[in-house]
Amino acid sequence: MRVIDCGSEKIDKSFVGHGDSINEIRTQPLKSSLVVSASKDESVRLWNVQTGICILIFAGAGGHRNEVLSVDFHPSDIYRIASCGMDNTVKIWSMKEFWTYVEKSFTWTDLPSKFPTKYVQFPVFIASIHTNYVDCNRWLGDFLLSKSVDNEIVLWEPKMKEQSPGEGTVDILQKYPVPECDIWFIKFSCDFHYNAAAIGNREGKIFIWELQSSPPVLIAKLLHPQSKSPIRQTATSFDGSTILSCCEDGTIWRWDAMESS
Repeated sequence: MRVIDCGSEKIDKSFVGHGDSINEIRTQPLKSSLVVSASKDESVRLWNVQTGICILIFAGAGGHRNEVLSVDFHPSDIYRIASCGMDNTVKIWSMKEFWTYVEKSFTWTDLPSKFPTKYVQFPVFIASIHTNYVDCNRWLGDFLLSKSVDNEIVLWEPKMKEQSPGEGTVDILQKYPVPECDIWFIKFSCDFHYNAAAIGNREGKIFIWELQSSPPVLIAKLLHPQSKSPIRQTATSFDGSTILSCCEDGTIWRWDAMESS
């Protein structure tokens, strides 16, 4: 994993730790020095990019049993992350009892390699919403958005059992259909306030769903005669007015909302 200084256009730091490819990285919105990475090596790692320390490794007895494809920080609960992957599950992890390690990572003066990195082996919740690879998950408040290869994004609520960690039930709240989205590794994105979700499909089209309405409202469908390749990932700007799409043919497309006259 590389940290790039955009001002000097140079690599600031490099982190080595994962035993295989990294499929996604996310930054903690409340504490931007904290970054999580999801890897093909079946683990999620929490890093302090300021000090170069690998703080926690989420893997082991209760961890993922195949590639981890996506990970996300809870927007307001600083201790909580959600991860999903090729074992068809979404797992919610808590850092609460390990938070002293996070604090220690900011004041550590020895070599980063000597930091007592802690393994977190058991998630606080495991959900089997999908019957195939889960390749993207994002928090929507205390709810979760996740998608598999079923031509839809699912909004659901995890209902945990306080007495028995890892167990619980799931309430499916809404589904956002996305036609021709039945191949794995297609990721959606949301604007900062989670008003909308943008997702591409295997035909090069983008669907934008309003997240704050029920039943779901399709805000826009973006298409262009030259955009025919599968869109693997989208990125949405702060206010949702600009969307970038990364296509399998090596192109990046930029879409801008126009003021209606």
